Amino acid sequence: MPKHTHSPTLTKHRKIALAGVATLGAAAVAFSAVPSSAETITSGAPATAAQAVYGTAQIKDVTGKVTDRLALQNVKVEAIAAKKKASAHQLHVAHLKKVHAAHVKHVAAVKKAAAKRAAQQTASRSALRPQIQQVAAKTYANNLDGWIRHALDIMNAKGIPGSYSGLHRNIMRESSGNPNAINNWDINAINGIPSKGLLQVIPPTFATYHVSGTSWNIYDPVANITAAANYAAHRYGSIDNVNSAY
Repeated sequence: MPKHTHSPTLTKHRKIALAGVATLGAAAVAFSAVPSSAETITSGAPATAAQAVYGTAQIKDVTGKVTDRLALQNVKVEAIAAKKKASAHQLHVAHLKKVHAAHVKHVAAVKKAAAKRAAQQTASRSALRPQIQQVAAKTYANNLDGWIRHALDIMNAKGIPGSYSGLHRNIMRESSGNPNAINNWDINAINGIPSKGLLQVIPPTFATYHVSGTSWNIYDPVANITAAANYAAHRYGSIDNVNSAY
């Protein structure tokens, strides 16, 4: 039999069939290369519009959540700051009220103390006024008897001891009742400080034991008697205890 040889040249129909098979194989390979995730793009193929839109929405959603969380945190911080500020203001107001209350209390105490002192002073003046008026209204004779009685009233008011008889006895011994008597011969006179007046008082003793409210004239009868009686009270206990030169 004659040997048949196949021509290497493909017919038109065979070329079309082979091209179809190749196309299906490539499609199968491409399909198997696509992963399950819709966002993954096959190497060498451009991303579709749907895939790009989906990725942007994901980012926007995450950004929104973060922004919301930051806004919430800011609100909380502002609320805490406002609360602290309000608390500090309340403490300041409470402190001011406390200071004001203490000031009011102090002022009230000062006024109360002042009123108490004024009442005590008024009562004291009221108690003394009748005595002062009584002494001021009383009159004394301008003689030895009147001088002694006047001196005794002052001595009683000042707490200086002494009696009418004690004063009279010593006056008669020292000056015989002469308010202008002066001793120019004893040791006091030699020393330049002679004894003077009803009870023969030297000037230094008169100045030291002078009784307030009486004259500073050493020859004044009442001033002389009261100063001498005051001196005798300090040295002897009373003018009544003096029976000689003192």
